[in-house]
Amino acid sequence: MMNPGRANRDPDGRSPARSTSGHDRVFWTGTWLLSIAYLLMLMCLLGALAGYTTPLRIIDVLGRRDVIASLRLTLVSATTATLMAVGFMLPLAYLLACRRIRCKLAVESVLDLPHVMPPLVLGLSMLVLFQTRPMRWLAPHIVYQVPAVFLAQFVVAASYALPILRSSLQRGDLRHEQMAMTMGCTQWTAFIRVTLPENRDGLVQAIAMAWARCVGTFGPVLVFAGATRNKTEVLSTTIYLELGVGDLEAAVAVSLVLVVAAASVLWGLRWWAWRHQGPLASGGR
Repeated sequence: MMNPGRANRDPDGRSPARSTSGHDRVFWTGTWLLSIAYLLMLMCLLGALAGYTTPLRIIDVLGRRDVIASLRLTLVSATTATLMAVGFMLPLAYLLACRRIRCKLAVESVLDLPHVMPPLVLGLSMLVLFQTRPMRWLAPHIVYQVPAVFLAQFVVAASYALPILRSSLQRGDLRHEQMAMTMGCTQWTAFIRVTLPENRDGLVQAIAMAWARCVGTFGPVLVFAGATRNKTEVLSTTIYLELGVGDLEAAVAVSLVLVVAAASVLWGLRWWAWRHQGPLASGGR
């Protein structure tokens, strides 16, 4: 007669429950080690950047006239480009999310291209576009001028805003909009009073992420707008120019400004999610 104790054991003499528990420990140990290693790498990178210069040096660099002009143009162009991008992408995201479109897969593939294209290629495409015959007459007024900064950042902002807006609208419930229309609302009124408020979180996220990307945009701006001091220079190209003249400390000081801007956007988004949807929405437990 078989021993019941031996029947519940593996050939190596261990019980299945204990063996499974051992594998689980290995899995979770590896998961924690890899996660901590990556987190430490990021902390080391930020720590090295912050420790390379001093607060007085940062204040000194940010007080320079050319850096102030760069900061002003960055804030104005990034904010304007973001608002324009969200305004243009919102109707397009609504069509893709809520309406049936022929060749939708092909259309979405084309729209996603700027999001995955190398930044330098994106800037080069814009530069070549204004060398073609229909656009050539506009080139002297746009290429390597201030409008080129706005246009380059607009393309980048649109490529980040569209997926966020589309995803938010796809998660929404169209029945609320249809119900509003049955009660006498026009399509426009239902969109403004029902659809937009229901997708407020997605709209805020699209604006914040697009703005953060605009502030740090480098490749398209460098190729299409150039990096002329006190003219088309933005913070990202300021870093490039400072590295070009060998002033690494000034480049680090400006880089810290961009890091603080990005971190502020991320923290603001998480606060918004926690404030309006609860801790679970921001990834907490």
